[in-house]
Amino acid sequence: MYIVVDDRQIVTSGYVASFKREGVSSIGLYSTEFSEWLESASDTDMEAIQGFVLGSFEQRASYAESIRRHSKAPIIALSDVRSLEETLELFTAKFDDVVRKPVHVREILARSEAVWRRVNASSGKASSNDSDRLKVFFDGRDPEIDGIPLTLPRRERHILEYLVRKKGHRLTKKQIFDAVYGLYSDDVEDSVVEGHISKLRKKLRQRLGYDPIDAKRYIGYSYTGAVS
Repeated sequence: MYIVVDDRQIVTSGYVASFKREGVSSIGLYSTEFSEWLESASDTDMEAIQGFVLGSFEQRASYAESIRRHSKAPIIALSDVRSLEETLELFTAKFDDVVRKPVHVREILARSEAVWRRVNASSGKASSNDSDRLKVFFDGRDPEIDGIPLTLPRRERHILEYLVRKKGHRLTKKQIFDAVYGLYSDDVEDSVVEGHISKLRKKLRQRLGYDPIDAKRYIGYSYTGAVS
């Protein structure tokens, strides 16, 4: 799930719609709303956030440090104009990337994944699955098994991406639902996650010959990767 912040509704609604077309959940907030949400959001809520996209608003540079107190998710700034001074200011303020508008959300997803890789590599917890037969790209492309694409419905693909990113962690049905459908999605029951994961596991078993997702009743799911 992505959080888009801008004081212009046309910007937030536009990017939320673009994320939706890619099957990625997101919400748009004004800067004051976001500040209040950030202070009240639970740790569980923060676990569902895959990235923050901050457009133009006053005091934007100060928001990155506030976000970092609550989340390690990538923070990407959208720039309306090409400005070296602004770019340097934002990087100094701990933004992870600065992108010139207009930008396709798939580029935002790819840049967000690049940030995740750098962070995980530096912490010794790389989320890369390069050593596995299964490769996940996190940028809108279908995963590959042994170099051959595995075509998946968008929800199944995003569930797989989230599980791979959290490799080794046990995730509850609610955590997966929040990440894939959004924190405030009340028009879908979280029980749909079970159906999606059941179909996903079947497809993975057929292609890999084993199940890389460990499921424990009432506890949750964990991506274990290649068999040892």
